[in-house]
Amino acid sequence: MRTRATNGHDLGILLILCGLLFGYTSGWTPIVVKNIIQLGPQITPDVTQVSRDGGYSVLLNGQIIWLYDDTECLDRDGKQLSFVSNTAAYAKDANKNVSTLVDFGVKPAGKDKKTGRTNSAILADTTVATGGWIGFSEDELDFNDKRKGIERVAIWPGTSPTPYSTSQAFLFAPLVYVDYQPQDPSKEYQARGMTLISIAATSSGPSVDRQGDLIISGLQVAYGGFSSVLGYTSTAKPQDSNARDVYLFGMTEAGLQLARASVGHLTDFSHYSFWDPTQLEFDQKPPKLDEKDTQKIYLPGTFSSGSIFYSPYFNTFLMIYFNKYVDSTFRIRFLDLNTPVGDDPIWPRQGKRGKGIAPEDVEALVKYAWSPEQELYKSPPAKGGFNYAGMAHPEYFNRQYFAASLYPKGTSAGERRNLWYGSSLVSEKKAGGDGRHLLLSWTSQLRGGFGSGIYQVQLAKVEFDTIPDNPQGAFPSATVPSSTPTLSLAPSVQGSSVTPAAPSSPHPLPSRPASTALTSAGSAGRIAQQRWKLGLSALFEGCGALVGVLVLLIDWVLDYEVW
Repeated sequence: MRTRATNGHDLGILLILCGLLFGYTSGWTPIVVKNIIQLGPQITPDVTQVSRDGGYSVLLNGQIIWLYDDTECLDRDGKQLSFVSNTAAYAKDANKNVSTLVDFGVKPAGKDKKTGRTNSAILADTTVATGGWIGFSEDELDFNDKRKGIERVAIWPGTSPTPYSTSQAFLFAPLVYVDYQPQDPSKEYQARGMTLISIAATSSGPSVDRQGDLIISGLQVAYGGFSSVLGYTSTAKPQDSNARDVYLFGMTEAGLQLARASVGHLTDFSHYSFWDPTQLEFDQKPPKLDEKDTQKIYLPGTFSSGSIFYSPYFNTFLMIYFNKYVDSTFRIRFLDLNTPVGDDPIWPRQGKRGKGIAPEDVEALVKYAWSPEQELYKSPPAKGGFNYAGMAHPEYFNRQYFAASLYPKGTSAGERRNLWYGSSLVSEKKAGGDGRHLLLSWTSQLRGGFGSGIYQVQLAKVEFDTIPDNPQGAFPSATVPSSTPTLSLAPSVQGSSVTPAAPSSPHPLPSRPASTALTSAGSAGRIAQQRWKLGLSALFEGCGALVGVLVLLIDWVLDYEVW
């Protein structure tokens, strides 16, 4: 009897070890939150009082630029002083205080009747129909003039800009028809399409230049409206500085869709290609705007705002976002390098050629699956209702914000680091690594209501915990050679222009066709087969450990009865 009991004990341990050895593929996550600090609202000392939403950012030329959607300046009694479609500001001293801003275009706006002090407002000499940091075209100005008081065209930044050098960035901003008195509340905002702007940081403030009027029609998915990521092409060698693609993510009712364009053809929608999940390749035919078939959606789900960026702490891409459930909650996913989609030998488990991924390896975004959604942080709503416009700002607490290829040619490997921003909250020495801490922002409704709402951008800092051991193997860090080339943007479409680069910026790119499709990783059936294998593996592994526990329990019961 003792011999039988001992064998049962050994069998139980063996089964448990087998389950733990192979791991729980579907259950492991590197995302563990250690601490969250709510920082309060952004501070705007240059204006009397401001109500604005959005809150998107980019680091350029050592300045952190913040962008906002509709911006209303008020006096101390709440009376409107100015109202414009969009504004921009600098972080005043991002290293000492992440909350305080320097606004631009601030003008006197009369005297306060009670105190006699001069009121200050942003772009007080313009109106919501005629002005903003991003200017209107002649057609848009004409439309707003003729439809005054009925509806207007607005330009809202909508998401954070994407750097294409350390001194310049681009942004796909939505053009929106705003109906002042909609008969159908669901049609208060109607998409006109997407415009493309280039952004630079100058000593006199953020500068902006529109690259044409309507780049993407409102009849198409609003590519770039959720996020954009720039990196290597799928076919060119990394040493070719002229070979860069932009991956453009757009929101639909069914989830996220993905388009790709070469840097030199961002202003020409006819050169875009579109991810087809059923064939695992890019195609020249765009998907339907109202596509509901989840098999034809890049990432099914619900999204309202967000950021996709490379994290040097996790050595993979992160997606941080709000969905449409109006619960004020940040969600997070990571690109799971242990879950390749298909059987491409260049993109096996653990990254490109099994050696992890670099920030420029944007092709990984179609070679690996996103992890299941996790809740990151439930932001506290104000009296006016739910929070919205949730964003992440990876330029803070991170000296590797810029990909290595964005630095000017001749920059040594040791110099390819930006400054540390946010020392008043955590010093670089005590941070525990680039990207371990992350700044979040959202728009809080102090007072809700169309035309009478008061909105404020709030901040919080997340600290991630030590990454737990992964039974499937951790993501290896990717090393970037010191000779990594640099990149510049020069759309070659007639009538467009780009803000001149700083002298240290790399040379302009020649245009080239963007029709080369990614190598297919297999059919849709192979995706399903891959997921089935992973699911079945996790099932057997979990069952193995569970059976092991049961065998031990039975063995101990029998052993107790014997004695």
